[in-house]
Amino acid sequence: MTRVAVVGATGYAGAELVRILSGHPSVELTALTSRQHIGERFDAIFPALAGRVELICEKYNAGTLGDQADVVFTALPHQLPMEIVPELLKRGKKVVDLSADFRFKDPDRYARHYQPHTAGDLLQQAVYGLSEVYLDEIRGASLVGNPGCYPTSVLLPLIPLVKADLLDPATIVVDAKSGVSGAGRSPSLTTLFSEVSESFKPYKVAVHRHNPEMEEVLSAEAGTGIRITFVPHLVPMSRGMQTTIYAGFRKAARREDIHHCLQSFYDGRAFIRMRKDGLPPDSLHVRGTNYCDIGVEVDTRNNRLILMSAIDNLVKGAAGQAVQNMNIMLGLDETTGLMQMPYPL
Repeated sequence: MTRVAVVGATGYAGAELVRILSGHPSVELTALTSRQHIGERFDAIFPALAGRVELICEKYNAGTLGDQADVVFTALPHQLPMEIVPELLKRGKKVVDLSADFRFKDPDRYARHYQPHTAGDLLQQAVYGLSEVYLDEIRGASLVGNPGCYPTSVLLPLIPLVKADLLDPATIVVDAKSGVSGAGRSPSLTTLFSEVSESFKPYKVAVHRHNPEMEEVLSAEAGTGIRITFVPHLVPMSRGMQTTIYAGFRKAARREDIHHCLQSFYDGRAFIRMRKDGLPPDSLHVRGTNYCDIGVEVDTRNNRLILMSAIDNLVKGAAGQAVQNMNIMLGLDETTGLMQMPYPL
């Protein structure tokens, strides 16, 4: 039984990790840390887990945690993981980081959009944790940078088509919508009920921090620089993410060709579900699951591809994919602990 710890367990992604790991058959959840809730029982903070998780939230201590866990999930705001991950790696721990600190290969690119990186030497060692694309690299990794929720919903539909040179990369436009939990659990005026209810709005237009993350990965896959136009939106629901991608074709293709390219690339990967006959995915159908549902349509009048994806931003977009990466790192079946039955409604 592998011992696991969650650092930052009382944020939304951290709590989702605790929920999934507490039911995982191959791991033992041994330690939870929190900056705001030191000394409190986890099920007192999240009563939904009463009778399931009785651990006390601790203050982070590398020495103590090193004795308690073999795998550590860091579910912390950006900048904090880079301060603690080097010590965890020195202690021989496997680490899955849910912040942006270890998603980039280029420390200068990270610094331009976040802050100077104090552990930049680890960026080449870290593996980008897009599970369905980088399976082989994740298998041998000690440090995985878990992708952001928007990048997961965008890259999974795009990468196979970019690799097959089916799209004109200069024409990619992404329109994505996220539930409010994507903003995190810290109180904010913009996420108050009265500000979000009956509201639907774009934010951080063309300047969102996930934009350079997506561009770095797409450029690496294409072997040439790619820039995309990305517009995120906030929708009045607690969780879920719906993404629509528009792109022109590099060469003539039918909807069946695009569907076949994606289906072949993800053959045998349990968490990619292709929608048939141009049917669009729906965020409701992936709620609480680690699935990414992908739909394809071709606007023949304008010779334009329309890709659609739906994920749960807290599961496939955060905690679920993090557990999937842990499974791969440990040599387990990647679906272990993640095959919860979707809600029909």
